[in-house]
Amino acid sequence: MLTALFGGTFDPIHYGHLRPALALAKELGLTKINLLPNRIPPHKPQPEANTEQRLAMLQLAIADYSLFSVDTRELEPKLINQPSFTIDTLKSWRQQNGTQQSLAFIMGQDSLLSLPTWKEWQKLLDYCHLLICKRPGYAKTPCDSKLQQWINQHLTQDSQTLHQCPNGYIYFANTPLEAISATEIRQNINNQQSCEKLLSPKVWQYIHENRLYNAKKC
Repeated sequence: MLTALFGGTFDPIHYGHLRPALALAKELGLTKINLLPNRIPPHKPQPEANTEQRLAMLQLAIADYSLFSVDTRELEPKLINQPSFTIDTLKSWRQQNGTQQSLAFIMGQDSLLSLPTWKEWQKLLDYCHLLICKRPGYAKTPCDSKLQQWINQHLTQDSQTLHQCPNGYIYFANTPLEAISATEIRQNINNQQSCEKLLSPKVWQYIHENRLYNAKKC
């Protein structure tokens, strides 16, 4: 069966992460999605919440979903000062699980368009498939002709191919558009605005109890 990795800072995890992942699992028949929190994101500002807090929020958010688990390989102490490069994570996963297991990496359209800035980006498909989720305000077609050519060479809309082949394909999923961002959530919390409809109630309570993002204690 196809296993999927879903990376991010999850600062905090919110419904914009969970709802598309749940829809993707239904669309492709996924039974396992490993959430992959990173310590030092190469292309984003550093997280405001610390590693332990982000992990705690992840566990609270997925407690009621058997689909999700957490993979902490990017948080290992030996990597404490190293950026979390996806290609290195995929190599690590393959070393642990072998080359025949079908593996996919979930990303949004915004990440796809920035792919040419990633480390060894053209080698990603040597280790996994890419599952692309829709993001509001982002075009499906990139401006970078080299990237578009690479996408065209590996594109598939056959879900069975993803299960049967261990790696090598790009799939654009029909996931819902969720106009939710962690940046907006942190700003709203800092401004004492409610975000309870954007987050798991357990995560919302944890943020207040621990006064994350300048939240007042409940």
